[in-house]
Amino acid sequence: MKKIWAILAMITCMFCLAACGEEEAQSGPVSPEMAKQIGTTIVDQMNTIVVQDAIQQSVGDDAVLVNGFEGWKSALKDIGTYNGVSDASVAFKEGEVIISVEVLGSSHNAEVEIILDDKLASYIGITTNVHYSTGEILAKAGMNTLIGMGTVFVVLILISLIISCFTLISKLETKQKKAEPAPAQAPVVQQIAAKEELSDDTELVAVIAAAIAAYEGAASTDGFVVRSIRKLNKSKWQNA
Repeated sequence: MKKIWAILAMITCMFCLAACGEEEAQSGPVSPEMAKQIGTTIVDQMNTIVVQDAIQQSVGDDAVLVNGFEGWKSALKDIGTYNGVSDASVAFKEGEVIISVEVLGSSHNAEVEIILDDKLASYIGITTNVHYSTGEILAKAGMNTLIGMGTVFVVLILISLIISCFTLISKLETKQKKAEPAPAQAPVVQQIAAKEELSDDTELVAVIAAAIAAYEGAASTDGFVVRSIRKLNKSKWQNA
């Protein structure tokens, strides 16, 4: 980073002194020729630092420079070998100097946009844009489309499989319910048998009820109800 600042400051001072001797006034702080020299120097230094894998040691924690250098590092995969600069242009905005440098590469050319403040004292941004052919752009767009559509179809297939699993689970539950035995009806059968037994022995029930009422000293049999009569084993009475 110190090397970049030193070279940039030296070139800036040299061209500023040269520009002072010219009769025509410049439209900004630097001329197009000077902007090309500054841009070329910055790109050369940036490429050297990236190739040497010395980004952290050179730029430190400066977020603008780190992002700019990482962008150049990523772009080199498509640019190939850096073969220098072919042209450069400069534009001036309020408080900014924008230098666009055309870079030559073994595989693709690129444009590096360097944004400095109007005093050329600090970086505002560095962006690298690789120039792709129309065929390459269409191929990438088609690949992105295929990946997007493929992802959508995979998700739809998964959703349909999940829904079909729900239907299968419902069918299994229905079969399981059909296979389960019906609950025993023994209590109901016993009640019916008791009623039938009582209906057949109405007179016996009346006699037993009257005997119980007499034993209890009750005037009537309203205080209790005989629900069933069971025959006991005679042997138990004999043992008693």
